[in-house]
Amino acid sequence: MSNQYDAIVIGAGQAGPPLAGRMNQEGLRVALIERKLMGGTCVNVGCIPTKTLVGSARTAYYARHAQDFGVMIDGAVRVDMKRVKARKDQVSGESNRGVTAWVESMENVDLYRGHARFVDARTVEVNGERLEAGKIFINVGARARVPEIPGLTDVPFLTNSGMMEVDFLPEHLIIIGGSYIGLEFAQMYRRFGSEVTVVEMADRIIPRDDEDVSAAVQDILEGEGVTFRLQAECVSVRPHGQGVAVGVSCEADPNEVIGSHLLLAVGRVPNTDDLGLENAGVATTAFGTITVDKHLRTNVPGIWAIGEANGRGAFTHMRIPVKIAP
Repeated sequence: MSNQYDAIVIGAGQAGPPLAGRMNQEGLRVALIERKLMGGTCVNVGCIPTKTLVGSARTAYYARHAQDFGVMIDGAVRVDMKRVKARKDQVSGESNRGVTAWVESMENVDLYRGHARFVDARTVEVNGERLEAGKIFINVGARARVPEIPGLTDVPFLTNSGMMEVDFLPEHLIIIGGSYIGLEFAQMYRRFGSEVTVVEMADRIIPRDDEDVSAAVQDILEGEGVTFRLQAECVSVRPHGQGVAVGVSCEADPNEVIGSHLLLAVGRVPNTDDLGLENAGVATTAFGTITVDKHLRTNVPGIWAIGEANGRGAFTHMRIPVKIAP
């Protein structure tokens, strides 16, 4: 037996709850499904917690440079990473609880906790229960990409999500990936006090940006003590007595960087591989993103894809109109 709804929203990330709230105001009966964390990436392992960490790192930076502003601080500046993490957890946790309470207060919205999978173009199964609706919105987000790097299975590594559990100061953090996620952590942990090396395969960081932007950002970070190894064409990893050895070159010396911890920041993968999209006939690209038009409609009438899963923009501040009228 199936439960009938006006709409089903799969995923309670940044777009899901506001969309459910808008339909709730219209008196539509909505099922909102979330398998893990309410609020998605931004609230739990993305913008809110990372910007909280950035705030702590900036404070440490200013404290060390206080004399440049005529402010004298006696003694060394020490960062207590356990307290830094506790502050981050509090801020992020409040946001998570706020989203949850908001959704639970919606009169016409039922919140399901579990993994959703399409049965057909109008039916979704969660926890063995089948839900039906004429409108289905896919808001499943994305996760950190883990590339096939030689030796990676032999060493521990972190992603942006794993970094949220770090409550210590890595002695030397090696970051593979020189785009916005990797660079944010690079500056952050350098300001906390770690030695930081960024490994990037391209000939410049943030290669999708203009060359002058890449150069300016690199200059700023190098000025703060971040080291870069660009054009890393022979990337590999192996265990080392000090933590991990990362191969960065087949020719140029030194051809390895030795660090205590490894962070992978090499892009994102949409969470579309286990949704049963083939059962609904929803088309995806070779990268797993869901194909949509300018109104975020998929190739199947009545199904939309919003957020990171459609590959149209992985930032919370990006807003693309969703057309749900027939």
